[in-house]
Amino acid sequence: MEEQTKKERYAKLVKERTPVHNLWKNVFRAFWTGGAICLLGEVISGLFEHTGMGKENVGASTSLILIALSVVLTAFGWYAKLARYAGAGVLVPITGFANSIAASAIEYQVEGQVFGIGCQIFKIAGPVILYGIFYSWLLGVFYWIGTLLF
Repeated sequence: MEEQTKKERYAKLVKERTPVHNLWKNVFRAFWTGGAICLLGEVISGLFEHTGMGKENVGASTSLILIALSVVLTAFGWYAKLARYAGAGVLVPITGFANSIAASAIEYQVEGQVFGIGCQIFKIAGPVILYGIFYSWLLGVFYWIGTLLF
Protein backbone atom coordinates (compact mmCIF):
# COMPACT_ATOMS: atom_id res chain seq x y z
CA MET A 1 0.00 0.00 0.00
CA GLU A 2 2.81 2.38 0.91
CA GLU A 3 4.51 1.67 -2.44
CA GLN A 4 1.35 2.72 -4.29
CA THR A 5 1.14 6.04 -2.40
CA LYS A 6 4.78 6.79 -3.24
CA LYS A 7 4.05 6.19 -6.92
CA GLU A 8 0.96 8.39 -6.79
CA ARG A 9 2.82 11.19 -5.01
CA TYR A 10 5.66 10.93 -7.50
CA ALA A 11 3.25 11.02 -10.46
CA LYS A 12 1.54 14.08 -8.96
CA LEU A 13 4.90 15.80 -8.42
CA VAL A 14 5.98 15.08 -11.99
CA LYS A 15 2.72 16.46 -13.34
CA GLU A 16 3.08 19.64 -11.27
CA ARG A 17 6.69 20.25 -12.28
CA THR A 18 6.42 19.36 -15.97
CA PRO A 19 6.17 22.57 -18.01
CA VAL A 20 3.11 22.98 -20.19
CA HIS A 21 3.79 24.32 -23.68
CA ASN A 22 1.45 25.89 -26.17
CA LEU A 23 2.59 24.45 -29.50
CA TRP A 24 0.99 27.08 -31.73
CA LYS A 25 2.30 29.97 -29.64
CA ASN A 26 5.82 28.49 -29.77
CA VAL A 27 5.60 27.91 -33.53
CA PHE A 28 4.41 31.48 -34.08
CA ARG A 29 7.18 32.93 -31.91
CA ALA A 30 9.84 30.84 -33.66
CA PHE A 31 8.47 31.74 -37.09
CA TRP A 32 8.31 35.48 -36.64
CA THR A 33 11.60 35.74 -34.74
CA GLY A 34 13.51 33.62 -37.27
CA GLY A 35 11.86 35.62 -40.04
CA ALA A 36 12.90 38.88 -38.36
CA ILE A 37 16.52 37.68 -38.20
CA CYS A 38 16.40 36.74 -41.89
CA LEU A 39 14.77 40.08 -42.72
CA LEU A 40 17.56 41.86 -40.83
CA GLY A 41 20.08 39.91 -42.91
CA GLU A 42 18.29 40.95 -46.10
CA VAL A 43 18.22 44.61 -45.03
CA ILE A 44 21.94 44.52 -44.21
CA SER A 45 22.60 42.78 -47.51
CA GLY A 46 20.57 45.39 -49.39
CA LEU A 47 22.49 48.20 -47.73
CA PHE A 48 25.79 46.66 -48.76
CA GLU A 49 24.54 46.10 -52.32
CA HIS A 50 23.47 49.73 -52.46
CA THR A 51 27.08 50.78 -51.80
CA GLY A 52 28.14 48.92 -54.95
CA MET A 53 29.91 46.11 -53.15
CA GLY A 54 30.38 42.88 -55.13
CA LYS A 55 28.02 39.95 -54.55
CA GLU A 56 30.62 37.79 -52.73
CA ASN A 57 31.61 40.66 -50.47
CA VAL A 58 27.96 41.43 -49.71
CA GLY A 59 27.35 37.88 -48.48
CA ALA A 60 30.52 37.75 -46.41
CA SER A 61 29.93 41.18 -44.87
CA THR A 62 26.30 40.36 -44.04
CA SER A 63 27.38 37.12 -42.39
CA LEU A 64 30.04 38.91 -40.36
CA ILE A 65 27.55 41.54 -39.15
CA LEU A 66 25.04 38.84 -38.08
CA ILE A 67 27.79 36.91 -36.29
CA ALA A 68 28.98 40.05 -34.51
CA LEU A 69 25.42 40.90 -33.43
CA SER A 70 24.94 37.39 -32.07
CA VAL A 71 28.19 37.53 -30.13
CA VAL A 72 27.36 40.95 -28.65
CA LEU A 73 23.85 39.80 -27.67
CA THR A 74 25.37 36.67 -26.09
CA ALA A 75 27.97 38.69 -24.19
CA PHE A 76 25.28 40.86 -22.61
CA GLY A 77 23.05 37.85 -21.85
CA TRP A 78 20.30 39.02 -24.16
CA TYR A 79 20.57 36.13 -26.63
CA ALA A 80 19.57 33.64 -23.93
CA LYS A 81 16.49 35.72 -23.11
CA LEU A 82 15.61 35.89 -26.79
CA ALA A 83 16.10 32.12 -27.09
CA ARG A 84 13.77 31.48 -24.15
CA TYR A 85 11.14 33.56 -25.92
CA ALA A 86 11.64 32.43 -29.51
CA GLY A 87 12.92 28.87 -29.10
CA ALA A 88 14.04 27.43 -32.42
CA GLY A 89 13.48 30.76 -34.16
CA VAL A 90 16.89 32.02 -33.06
CA LEU A 91 18.64 28.90 -34.27
CA VAL A 92 18.91 30.37 -37.74
CA PRO A 93 22.18 28.67 -38.62
CA ILE A 94 24.78 31.41 -38.50
CA THR A 95 23.37 33.32 -35.52
CA GLY A 96 22.69 30.22 -33.45
CA PHE A 97 26.12 28.80 -34.14
CA ALA A 98 27.80 32.10 -33.26
CA ASN A 99 25.83 32.19 -30.01
CA SER A 100 26.87 28.67 -29.06
CA ILE A 101 30.55 29.39 -29.68
CA ALA A 102 30.47 32.72 -27.84
CA ALA A 103 28.56 31.20 -24.90
CA SER A 104 31.21 28.47 -24.57
CA ALA A 105 34.01 31.02 -24.64
CA ILE A 106 32.31 33.18 -22.03
CA GLU A 107 31.52 30.23 -19.78
CA TYR A 108 35.07 28.86 -19.74
CA GLN A 109 37.07 32.10 -19.71
CA VAL A 110 37.67 31.74 -15.96
CA GLU A 111 39.79 28.64 -16.69
CA GLY A 112 42.21 30.71 -18.76
CA GLN A 113 42.91 31.41 -22.40
CA VAL A 114 44.40 28.05 -23.36
CA PHE A 115 42.74 25.44 -21.17
CA GLY A 116 39.52 27.37 -20.76
CA ILE A 117 38.55 29.09 -23.97
CA GLY A 118 41.02 27.33 -26.28
CA CYS A 119 40.08 23.78 -25.29
CA GLN A 120 36.46 24.07 -24.20
CA ILE A 121 35.15 26.15 -27.09
CA PHE A 122 35.22 23.13 -29.38
CA LYS A 123 32.80 21.15 -27.21
CA ILE A 124 30.05 22.86 -29.19
CA ALA A 125 31.82 23.74 -32.42
CA GLY A 126 33.54 20.40 -32.92
CA PRO A 127 30.43 18.24 -33.42
CA VAL A 128 28.81 20.88 -35.65
CA ILE A 129 31.89 21.07 -37.86
CA LEU A 130 32.37 17.30 -37.87
CA TYR A 131 28.80 16.43 -38.81
CA GLY A 132 28.58 19.33 -41.24
CA ILE A 133 31.59 18.07 -43.15
CA PHE A 134 30.49 14.43 -42.94
CA TYR A 135 26.98 15.04 -44.25
CA SER A 136 28.27 17.39 -46.95
CA TRP A 137 30.56 14.59 -48.08
CA LEU A 138 27.73 12.04 -47.90
CA LEU A 139 25.38 14.23 -49.94
CA GLY A 140 28.18 14.77 -52.46
CA VAL A 141 28.56 10.99 -52.84
CA PHE A 142 24.80 10.60 -53.35
CA TYR A 143 24.85 13.40 -55.91
CA TRP A 144 27.79 11.81 -57.73
CA ILE A 145 26.03 8.41 -57.81
CA GLY A 146 22.90 10.13 -59.07
CA THR A 147 24.80 11.76 -61.93
CA LEU A 148 26.23 8.38 -62.91
CA LEU A 149 22.84 6.66 -62.88
CA PHE A 150 20.75 9.35 -64.52
